[in-house]
Amino acid sequence: MAESTTEVLAGAGVLAVALGFLIYAGDGNGITRTGESYDLSASFRSVEGITIGTDVRMAGVKVGSVTELALNPETFFADARFTVRNGVVVPDDSTAVIASEGLLGGAFLEILPGGSPMDLEPGSEIEDTQGAVSVIALMMKFVGGGSDETVEPAAP
Repeated sequence: MAESTTEVLAGAGVLAVALGFLIYAGDGNGITRTGESYDLSASFRSVEGITIGTDVRMAGVKVGSVTELALNPETFFADARFTVRNGVVVPDDSTAVIASEGLLGGAFLEILPGGSPMDLEPGSEIEDTQGAVSVIALMMKFVGGGSDETVEPAAP
């Protein structure tokens, strides 16, 4: 009898910890209730490292998350749709940048606010964007001396 009570209590403890973890993970992953945010979009040359659910940040603070990624067949750019928390205003001359947390860190979408007195309306597009920079390409440039030009052999 004592063993079964101990097993039930241990099982209940495991379920409580699992439930707590799910609530914590859902809160940090940008799972929001409808009506608490508005949509914006941007078009990037490359969204390498970005997936649905990736953080959208301003000044290092999470203000939303990426909700949709699609290839635009006309421009061959990646169109990203993302949310921004209500109460966070984004000037209409802001820049959207794919940034990383460091050399080995994950990527996120950063909004660099501009200085315009006009703000973006819900559903608007941020026109000024900067796509992801490939770390491998940067390392290859560094190893190769930083030049893309070929060197002609010297004449005898």
